[in-house]
Amino acid sequence: MELELRHLKIIRAIDEAGSLTRAATALGLAQSALSGQLKRIERALGGALFERDRAGARPTPLGELVLHRARVLLPAMRELHEEATRFTNSLEDIQRFRLGGTHGPLLGGLLDRLAGLYPTTPVSTLTTWSIEELGGLVAAGRLDFALAGVCGESTPPAADQLVWRAVGRDPVFVLLGEDHPLAGEGELHLSQLAREKWVFAPGDGCFGDCFAAACARAGFTPVPAYEADTSSCIHLVQVGRAVGLCRATFPPVPGVVTTPLADTPLVWRHLLGWHPDAPAAGAAPSVLLHARSVHEEAAHRNPRYARWLSEHEGFGTPA
Repeated sequence: MELELRHLKIIRAIDEAGSLTRAATALGLAQSALSGQLKRIERALGGALFERDRAGARPTPLGELVLHRARVLLPAMRELHEEATRFTNSLEDIQRFRLGGTHGPLLGGLLDRLAGLYPTTPVSTLTTWSIEELGGLVAAGRLDFALAGVCGESTPPAADQLVWRAVGRDPVFVLLGEDHPLAGEGELHLSQLAREKWVFAPGDGCFGDCFAAACARAGFTPVPAYEADTSSCIHLVQVGRAVGLCRATFPPVPGVVTTPLADTPLVWRHLLGWHPDAPAAGAAPSVLLHARSVHEEAAHRNPRYARWLSEHEGFGTPA
């Protein structure tokens, strides 16, 4: 016989009651049935768990050992059951998902995951280049969740009103056309790109300032030749007009290679934000878990990033 949680509950009940008679009453069992179960448990564990006499039942040293473990395991299993129930109910109760995000694959991945898991729950999305706008919309109750990112350790918007939790932490890689002379390098120093023209997607965060500071440390001033949407940025890189930067979760694209930068001069944090008093706040732990799963999947779709992660700690999806 293998020891099960119900056996631990029996042992704990006997200890708390102080006798088999009172424990049997508390458990709704006949005393003979409880005595038989205790004997089977003791045979499985290899010794007596209680000393029994007219005064009641007192744990033996082996019984104390088992009780010590039971006091840890039983509450932990109860908490696991309650947490799993909350996880299931939180998403069953929500009537809709209103998601906002900056442009990128994670928002689409989260949308796809929620739509697949909850096909009868409406999902709407809003995309914008402005993380400040996203924070304002969540704070105002016009969005339930914002999937956005900030440079390095920068503070996300409306941090005094919203809850922000980490979805992933990525290095910033450089985007090169596959015919670029440096496209075959396993790693690049930022100084090797000093003469390049750069293309960027718009945004209102501090990434531009962080990039300029990283270039200054590398000994040059970058030439920001173009600002364009993501598709146009990729095209300009493909045809050799410019080089760009991307989060390491950037998916493989024909004609483009992503290359790590030595010493990781730039870092991007993906975040999920929500208002703690909003009706959808109860679903936040579940949505966060799904967002992290999407990030982990995205990280491993880029083989170069997957290899990079195996050699660098402190990045990727939080445990």
